[in-house]
Amino acid sequence: MIDALKIAVLVVLAAFVQATVLSSVTVLEGTPDVLLLTLLGVALMRGSIVGTIAGFGAGLLLDVLQLGTMGVLALVLALAGYWAGRYGETTGRDRAHAPLVSVFAITVLVALAGYALHFVLGEQVDAQRVLVDTLLPGLGLNLLLAAPVFALCRGFLGEGPAGNRVQEVRLLGQ
Repeated sequence: MIDALKIAVLVVLAAFVQATVLSSVTVLEGTPDVLLLTLLGVALMRGSIVGTIAGFGAGLLLDVLQLGTMGVLALVLALAGYWAGRYGETTGRDRAHAPLVSVFAITVLVALAGYALHFVLGEQVDAQRVLVDTLLPGLGLNLLLAAPVFALCRGFLGEGPAGNRVQEVRLLGQ
């Protein structure tokens, strides 16, 4: 219960910082995505189910705060939380490069999924702006901010229960 409350506080704070402060900060047309980084930190440490729930809540909160199309960010960030959580559960939890690999891959996937979802909904979206002009600088900013945000998440949440860690993998049916 305490862990869920800590995650909720962390995600809500990141959503408010993203919506109020960072939405107006641009560097070379890119915007840092602290909410996505926080979500990835939570998902890598706590797994796919927690990552999915946190991602859905974070996306829905950011949709409300930014008055965007309701549910678009909720769906995309829920998928991002799931992907990062699965990566953390299966291969990357204790590896030093896991945060950077997940930030790189999921930042690109979130941009692609967001563009595709807006396209399917019939909304006007400029592909070059989303997938080229803002993605590359945003990816660079996310990679720069990944280490401090992940350290903040790890310090705030702690390591978590030992039962979440996979001890070994055995092949069945042989």
